[in-house]
Amino acid sequence: MDRAKKPAAIPVSPIQPTPQVSISDDNSRVTANLPTGQQLDVLLYGATVISWKSANGKENLFLSSKAQLDGSKPVRGGIPIVFPVFGPPSPDHPTGKLPQHGFARNSRWEYLGKSSSESSSLPNSKGDASVKLDFGLSNSMLSDSKWDYEFNLTYSVTLSQDSLETSLVVRNTGTSNYDFQVLFHTYLAIDSIGETTVSGLEKAAFKDKVQGGKEVEPAGKPISIGSETDRIYTTAPEQAIKILEKGKDRYELTRDMLSDVVVWNPWIEKAKGMADFGPEDGYKKMICVEAGSVSAWNTLEAGDTWEGGQRIKAL
Repeated sequence: MDRAKKPAAIPVSPIQPTPQVSISDDNSRVTANLPTGQQLDVLLYGATVISWKSANGKENLFLSSKAQLDGSKPVRGGIPIVFPVFGPPSPDHPTGKLPQHGFARNSRWEYLGKSSSESSSLPNSKGDASVKLDFGLSNSMLSDSKWDYEFNLTYSVTLSQDSLETSLVVRNTGTSNYDFQVLFHTYLAIDSIGETTVSGLEKAAFKDKVQGGKEVEPAGKPISIGSETDRIYTTAPEQAIKILEKGKDRYELTRDMLSDVVVWNPWIEKAKGMADFGPEDGYKKMICVEAGSVSAWNTLEAGDTWEGGQRIKAL
């Protein structure tokens, strides 16, 4: 029997597409894709981000054509994690027995899972706006760290529609205080080093490692690269750094709790001397602009936690 007044149909919201995350068959890497087309690849070895692509397929990170991705050595390119020491350690420091740049980049991390944040609920929304991947490393996972302290690291990589964020939480789970340094060794992909400049560091003094660590006064102008460059700039974390190509913004770097910025390019001769760097003229297609805390030691007391991170926006 027909009813005179039928109840109105309950509107059904369309199902929004969600980020897709997969683990390779050999359990060596995690891949994340946003519904809008952005893609991220992270090796479990070193928790190294090796690829970050924009929606149009453009690669934003430089990866050496000779990079070893089989876990035999740290990856040349992408975003290796430097912890707990930057550069060659001093023999008389507690990190003295560690390899250059520490053990984080050449240890296998555990994939802890993913989470996503919802985008606007308005019509024409293209689904979840970001996805975060979490990775973990602790002293109990290392067979021989040569660093006699207890720690727990949580590394988070967040892929958004126009940016990539990396953050590291360091927990001192032991009973002794320790010192550490940390840096995101980011290799940015560019079209031509000769047409690339870095702005935002004009007023910052720097340590020039090419000149043996000489302290240099602020240059007062954007950075351009025309020879081997290896500098440590110290500037307030709220100071944004921009990488420009042909005078147009290409990337913007913002930092949290990271007061140092390393600018590095090996140039011709040093590139030739690195067995895992390729192609030979690859130095023309990359620039490292690395957020970190490396000009001094960070002391973490027993039971305390430290957190820092960076956000790179592709413009």
